[in-house]
Amino acid sequence: MTARLLPHPRLSTLLALLWLLLNQSLSVGHVLLGAGLGLAIGWGLRSMLPELPRVHAPLKAAGFLLLLLRDIIVANVQVARLVLSPVGRLRPRIVEVPIDVEEPTIAAALVAVVTLTPGTVCVDLDLDARRLTVHALDAPDDATVIDAIKSHYERPLKEIFGC
Repeated sequence: MTARLLPHPRLSTLLALLWLLLNQSLSVGHVLLGAGLGLAIGWGLRSMLPELPRVHAPLKAAGFLLLLLRDIIVANVQVARLVLSPVGRLRPRIVEVPIDVEEPTIAAALVAVVTLTPGTVCVDLDLDARRLTVHALDAPDDATVIDAIKSHYERPLKEIFGC
């Protein structure tokens, strides 16, 4: 019953708090209006937003976010070096990475993580074939890219979400 009346409680709460923050007021009218807007928008989006998977390992999730931040910083430095060095040194390649993730939301998170890391861009996600197509700016071979994505990103995401 609660899920039908309040299909996205975190979204509704976030929207209500955002309303209060933007208005910089805790008056009864603003609290009621923010709560009403949060509920209405959450209810209106109930059929459009997917059900989010539950995080089974929050400490691993925190560690993964730190690893991702470190990887983004290191990759930025590496990409800057590559861009500033002679172009002949680049070894760009398109790699098809087989994935073991079936849940669309977790696969989308994997796509986002790969794309957030400078030097790699996810070009395509094919859930039916269970593969990502990734463009790597500089990679010695396909196996290096596949191993990096599967060990650094896919495996931790599967552990975090209990897949």
